[in-house]
Amino acid sequence: IRLNYCITVICILITLTISVLKPRRCIGQQSMMMMSCFLLPVCAAAEESERDIYMRFMKCHKCYDIIPTSSKLVVFDTTLQVKKAFFALVANGVRAAPLWESKTQIFVGMLTITDFINILTRYYKSPMKTGEKEKSSSWQREQYSCNIRFITPPPLPSIFEAVHSLIKNKIHRLPVIDPVSGNALYILTHKRILKFLQLFVCEMPMPAFMKQTLEDLAVGTYANIAYIHPDTPLITALCVFTHRRVSALPVVDHNGKVVDIYSKFDVINLAAEKTYNNLDVTVTQALRHRSQYFEGVMKCNKLETLETIVVRIVKAEVHRLVVVDEESRIVGIVSLSDILQALVLTPAGTHYISNIIISITKPTIFPPDSM
Repeated sequence: IRLNYCITVICILITLTISVLKPRRCIGQQSMMMMSCFLLPVCAAAEESERDIYMRFMKCHKCYDIIPTSSKLVVFDTTLQVKKAFFALVANGVRAAPLWESKTQIFVGMLTITDFINILTRYYKSPMKTGEKEKSSSWQREQYSCNIRFITPPPLPSIFEAVHSLIKNKIHRLPVIDPVSGNALYILTHKRILKFLQLFVCEMPMPAFMKQTLEDLAVGTYANIAYIHPDTPLITALCVFTHRRVSALPVVDHNGKVVDIYSKFDVINLAAEKTYNNLDVTVTQALRHRSQYFEGVMKCNKLETLETIVVRIVKAEVHRLVVVDEESRIVGIVSLSDILQALVLTPAGTHYISNIIISITKPTIFPPDSM
């Protein structure tokens, strides 16, 4: 069976956005092509157990297969002021942007909401009054040289390599680079990978471990859980984000019950409403300014099966589930990273070593003056 790889067309928008377009294909045809590629290694390894079937599925498919028909990628030049960069993230509805350094003609990192939080905690009372003239380049040199690496897989890497790289490096975003043009095409995330897998789960035999509970599989974090209270000052919550390196904080009342959740994405509302100079308000007050409709905290219990958890987290399009007991008291957290670890990496064993290279190539980008 011969696979025809689609040619990616990069369309640069005036607002520093790059739209990645792929030729449309009917779902049935795409599914048949995907599964035909996958069935070859499955048949060859028929004697193996079904335990590693998701690992083999992801080894068979490339990162390019996950790129949506149309998506938007924002790229910033490092000479752009940090304040304008964060406002641009809000305006374009994205959570991260690659940083391009014109002088060296290379990517040097990613600007994310985590950096916004770091700046807020750094300057506290007047974060943007002090730091608004700081350029992305100076902030990048201080932060990204040791914390964030721009990781580029070899040409046409497998999804398995991407999952391994995301979890091994404890990062949430991995850029997909066109091996011919060198353009950044898409930022791959745990959420996108799991959603892609879920599309084809019904066409594969289900491993026995999917019917096991979170408790049996030890999936999730159940010790030293980071959480806050409704009356916790916002600046304290931001400091917890920084020190504990978590992406969300369950809001727990003084009886231990989960009443809300404050995520890093909620922090970007401070930039959207320009309320970043008052961080002494409580978390409850800050959550009143959510820009999107909030359906409530997505929960689960540790006696539910992994199959149930995967369906719930994909359907809800969230990044984690809060594990609670019968009285809704916090027990733990199950993240997308935990789930992919259980589905893909754990069955692969501990001996797999990724050969992903840390480097980057040049995209097409407008200068910072066009902002």
